[in-house]
Amino acid sequence: MKLSVIMPVYNRERYVVPALRSLLRQRDAADLDIIVVDDGSTDGSAEAVRSMMVESPCIRLFRQENMGVARTRNAGLRQLPADAEFVSFLDSDDISLAGRFKTDLARFGASPGLELTYSLMTLADRIDDERLEPAVDSRTVTLRGISLSTALFRRSLVERTGQFDEEFEQSEDTDYLLRVFETGPNYELLDTVAIYYRRHAGNVTREHSGRVRNHLRAIHKSMRRRKADPSLREVPGIFELKSPLNDWQM
Repeated sequence: MKLSVIMPVYNRERYVVPALRSLLRQRDAADLDIIVVDDGSTDGSAEAVRSMMVESPCIRLFRQENMGVARTRNAGLRQLPADAEFVSFLDSDDISLAGRFKTDLARFGASPGLELTYSLMTLADRIDDERLEPAVDSRTVTLRGISLSTALFRRSLVERTGQFDEEFEQSEDTDYLLRVFETGPNYELLDTVAIYYRRHAGNVTREHSGRVRNHLRAIHKSMRRRKADPSLREVPGIFELKSPLNDWQM
């Protein structure tokens, strides 16, 4: 079975190689297809990706002028091969856990009607890029939150959901996931960690005012859709902490 992973990249020269390595170590789980879309990076991101492509032909790189993350994700969707049965995402500064795809795909094998698995994420402020794990002195918190990278989609669900809303500069992932769950997919919430989410100064989600405004806008659009179309489902409340916050600042 073929699994395509879409990775948008913008000025992530420092982090993109560990992110790709975390995917490549899972090639035994599926016929892996890694679609990297460089959104007009001005650093060495594209060159870093090309350095990985020499020995890993499953990585495909596409470049475009800077258009924002929603358009970049849509560019990745347009590059899905016809035989891709499953689709996932990984941000270019995060780490996909070893064995994650094998665990999720086993659930699809056990449940032929399953359309989506949605797992946990561990936030970490320091990642050991050799071991591809949180550093020993890292602060961490594990939760089920808004993250495309914790989801594994059957291709038919992606096609049913359509493209990302390009009007969003942020929270395009929130909007997309709301639209996914509104359709009432057959899904499982897995209590396994799918990714290590790297917290650092360049995270888009640290732009607090814009994040909150766009998040609320996505929720409002969901409410309007469901009011206009009663066949759409109310989105389940799936956010949950799995470890104490302690002194972590969300």
